[in-house]
Amino acid sequence: MTAFALARRLRAGETVFSSWCNLASLIVAETIAREGFTAVVLDGQHGLWDAATILAGISALNHAGAAPVVRVPVNDFAFASRALDFGAEAIIAPMINSADDARQFAAAAKYPPLGERSWGPQRAMSLQGYSVTAEYLRDANTGTLTLAMIETPQALANVDAIAATAGIDALFVGPYDLSTSLSAGKAQDINAPEVDKAIDTICAAAVKAGKIPGIYCSNPERALAMAKRGFRFLTIGSDQGLLREGAAAQVKALKG
Repeated sequence: MTAFALARRLRAGETVFSSWCNLASLIVAETIAREGFTAVVLDGQHGLWDAATILAGISALNHAGAAPVVRVPVNDFAFASRALDFGAEAIIAPMINSADDARQFAAAAKYPPLGERSWGPQRAMSLQGYSVTAEYLRDANTGTLTLAMIETPQALANVDAIAATAGIDALFVGPYDLSTSLSAGKAQDINAPEVDKAIDTICAAAVKAGKIPGIYCSNPERALAMAKRGFRFLTIGSDQGLLREGAAAQVKALKG
């Protein structure tokens, strides 16, 4: 793989499709990656991944030729830095509700002068093909990506300030949390008019700030539709969903 391949492709203006893994299974993540996804997200917020399995999962994805992306738990910016040291090429941070949240995220994920990331990327250097520390330090801030999740009314109100924060590379829409919060917990309709309008607002804020617009999509059809609306980093479904759908299809076929 080319060093920092995901960032290079997105910064060049490409549209990238990624898979999403909740199950802490190296074989499942690697198998999905080998089908041709550019990137695979290991979900450390709601998924079953912990530090040890994320470390191993990043290596498995790198071996399979896909860029490893990690979603960290809420406000766990220390683990954002650790996952980058493990070799993650991008970090998705949930519940970034203000410019201050964004600054804290960027501080942990970027080296000076953008941030305060502590030095220790030996594993990341190995996976990215670097042997000279100064060369990795030179490239890391542009080569790794920070994706700030926008998924609450507060974040929506602050979206321009979040997008303008130095060290934030992308805005990432969490449509299910966004729909839940915009409805005050009364619904989870990602197609509701207010949610649809918010999605376009977030995309526009990213583009205006020169950042990458990203979004989670439940299926390929929605991903393709969102790509037409301007989103360029799109994640699709999950390993758990693929497994469930495949099993359900077999059982349905057996029952006739």
